[in-house]
Amino acid sequence: MKTPKILVVGSIVMDLIYSTSRVPNEGETVNNGLSFASAPGGKGANQAVQAARLGINVTMVGKLGKDIFGDELLKAIQEAGINTDNISRDETCSSAVSNILLEVVPGKKTKNRILVVPGANMKLTVDDVKFLEDKISEYDLVIMQLEIPLEVNRRVTEYAYAKGVPVMLNSAPYEALDDELLSKLTYISPNEHEACGLTGIKTTTDDGSIDIEKVEMAAKALLNKGVKNVIITLGSNGVAFMNKDVFVVKPCVDIVKVVDPTAAGDSFTGAFCSAVCMGMTTEKALDFANYTATLTVSKLGAITSLPTIEEVKDLMKKDSYKEN
Repeated sequence: MKTPKILVVGSIVMDLIYSTSRVPNEGETVNNGLSFASAPGGKGANQAVQAARLGINVTMVGKLGKDIFGDELLKAIQEAGINTDNISRDETCSSAVSNILLEVVPGKKTKNRILVVPGANMKLTVDDVKFLEDKISEYDLVIMQLEIPLEVNRRVTEYAYAKGVPVMLNSAPYEALDDELLSKLTYISPNEHEACGLTGIKTTTDDGSIDIEKVEMAAKALLNKGVKNVIITLGSNGVAFMNKDVFVVKPCVDIVKVVDPTAAGDSFTGAFCSAVCMGMTTEKALDFANYTATLTVSKLGAITSLPTIEEVKDLMKKDSYKEN
């Protein structure tokens, strides 16, 4: 069987991870930091590495600074077996970094707060992706996110749409998107907050729980804008999927201790796209991606936490997963 090929156009970031038992208030200094670590990440790199660890042939397009973080990030991506021929380096700015603050409270799920300095990610240009006009038909699917300039996403989407190549846009972090772009997407995968920004429909209640009826309304609103398939990730509440034929909500696979929720959404996106390219049905792909994301939150970091295909299959077996 031919190995599927996925193209990822997106961000590459060095994560600086701090954990604390209490997040400081404005103007306050606290001396209760628990740990510090650095780890390669970025939504694009996370999704690319996750797909590669699941056995997919992955090519990545992105931009790094000419600095030590850029060296480390490029090495991490290459070690995952990803084609990095079209990851370029920019001398005018730093590689992207993110400050990840983890609030670790005994007896409660770990919460994270993330600030990204985009650096070289925002130096990616339409000229950098021009070669894809002739090359994009070589891929089975394209994955993009919103941590790079929107005009780059738009141009790559146009190339893919013209050649009939499916496009997944992980619409994070939130940015307003026009109907013309949305109409050319095969998949979009916002979380509940991003879905609210895109549609104006709030899917959470005052107590923080999910209103499934509102989730369905938000998904339908995106379908009405032309997207073929809508995936709304709901954190610990699972994931909702909708197209013209079906609306389904899959619960979270809550069978591990949450160590770090960073990259869970990226893991899910990379795994779902990989599963689709492997020929899985939508429902099985959603389940497969849920198990993959569950393993991700059980480890610290972004790329460092992404599981292999063997680890995912083992967890599904241990959980006595049965295909629908």
